[in-house]
Formats: sequence, C-alpha cells, structure tokens
Amino acid sequence: MAPHVTTRASVPAVPETGAGARRPRSARSGGHWTAWAFLAPVVVYLVAFYAYPLYRNLDLSLHRYTVRSFVQGGAPFSGLDNYRTVFDAPTFWPALTHTAVFTGASLVFQFSIGMALAIFFHQHFRLSATLRALFLVPWLLPLIVSASTWSWMLNSDSGIVNSALGVFGIGPVNWLTSPDWSLVSVTIANIWIGIPFNLVVLYSGLQAIPSDIYEAAALDGATPWSTFWRVTFPLLRPVSAITLLLGLIYTLKVFDIIWIMTKGGPADGSTTLATWSYRLGFGNLLPSFGPGAAVGNLLIVLAMVFGLLYIRMQRRAPR
Repeated sequence: MAPHVTTRASVPAVPETGAGARRPRSARSGGHWTAWAFLAPVVVYLVAFYAYPLYRNLDLSLHRYTVRSFVQGGAPFSGLDNYRTVFDAPTFWPALTHTAVFTGASLVFQFSIGMALAIFFHQHFRLSATLRALFLVPWLLPLIVSASTWSWMLNSDSGIVNSALGVFGIGPVNWLTSPDWSLVSVTIANIWIGIPFNLVVLYSGLQAIPSDIYEAAALDGATPWSTFWRVTFPLLRPVSAITLLLGLIYTLKVFDIIWIMTKGGPADGSTTLATWSYRLGFGNLLPSFGPGAAVGNLLIVLAMVFGLLYIRMQRRAPR
C-alpha cells in the first residue's frame, strides 16, 4: 500500500488567536467609532465653552463694536487700537497694581493659614473632623452671600468690626468708603473665602506622606519646626505648587466679591483688571466692548504665563 502523503491543502486551517491575531475590519471600525463617541462630548464642551468664547473675545478686542454692531454685525476692524486705548487709559496702571496687590496678598495669607490649619488638623484629635467641616463653610456659601455678609460686617456706622475696634478704643474705620481701605477690605474677604480650598488640598497632601518618615525624624531628634522645613514642606512641594497656581488663576479673575462690596471704588481704590473689564463692557450706558475684551485678554495672557511657568517647573523637577 502506498504511504499516506499529507499535503498542505489537506491540513485544516486553524484560526489565529492571541496578540498576533487580526481583528476583522468591521470590529476595528466599530472600536474607532466607539472611541469617537466617548470623545465627542468632551470636544463639544471644549469648543462651546472654551474655544468659541476665546475666539469671540479676541474678535471683540480687534473690532470697534457698538451696541448696534454687536447685535447686527458689521463692526469695523480696528487692529490693536483697543489695546492702545487700554494701555493709555489712566485707570490701567492703578488697576494693574491693585490686581497684583490683591492677588499676591490673597495667595500669601490663604496659603499660609491653610497650611497652618492643615498641619493642625493632621494631628487627628477629637472633633478634628467636625471642626474641619466647619472651616469649609466659607467655601460652600454662595459668593453673593459671603460678600454681602462682609459688607455688613465692615459697614462704617453699624458694622460689627468697627464695634469691636471701639471696645479697644480704636475709632471707626471707613472700610468700604475710603480709597485707602477699600482694597484692604475686599482682600480680607477674599482671603477668608479662599482659606478652605488651601486647607482641603494641603490636608490631602499631608495624608499622602508616610508616617514612617516622621518617626525617623523624631528618632533623629528633629524639632517640630525643623521637621516642617526639612520633611513636610519639601514633600508637599508638588501639592503646594498646584495649590498656588489654581489660587492665582482664580484670584486673578475675582470679580463678584469686589463688585458687590465696593464696585471697584471709591475713586477706583479697589478697581482690578477684572472689575475694570466688566465696567467697560457692561457697567455703562454706552459700553466699550472692544476695550473691555482687551482687558479680559490681558487677564487670560497673565494666567497662561503662570500656567506655562508651572509646566516648565514640573518638567525640571526631579522624578
């Protein structure tokens, strides 16, 4: 009998499995459309609430818009004239200075007090969780409520702050009606509102530090002060950086607190770039849409500069 010869044609085909197997074209196309379906809401959100407003604001700052042309269109192109108008305005430098002072003072005190409270609550004593929850109240209140409360407290005639100062023989202070004190008043209110955010983020960062490090520092004879500067603060540096960056971006655009308390006055004593932008665009009977948008774009550029600095610092940070 002749031997049985197996040819290649007679071997049944075995389907490929594992990593080397190719999926059918229909499966690959289905996965492609599934990925776009998940991505579409994010793209729509970014375009509708970020890209288009930014484009619209840039368009406003490069054209000479009036109320009529704002509604009907046809505003003439003005180039950088609106930016020149802003830079030449007598309000520009005071507003820029007030913005720097308001932002810098808010960040320093919010971060310092938030750090101190985070370390205090990190001790896990009795009622720690309850007190921590109470400190979140300023953050949870609507800003209009917080600003209105501070306006009442700092009222020159019937405010509780002046009443308390009177107990110590200090005369009343015109917190909201004096150009010398109005910026201080809105800064104090903003610091009070921003402390809980710093407390929450920094407390979360402290929770991530292993307790073994503190035990080793205690065995080496480190004092609480040296432990903070040599252990806690260096390990909290990434958390501190993002906390300060978010606080800076938020504080640059603070408008409602200042507007409710002082409206940027008196005599522009508490006018910042944010309140000036709103006043130019919406605070007058004849709004200046172009200059108002130009001031808003300056705020965006400032925020982007600090954001890029943060990204550069993160790239240079040791891994």
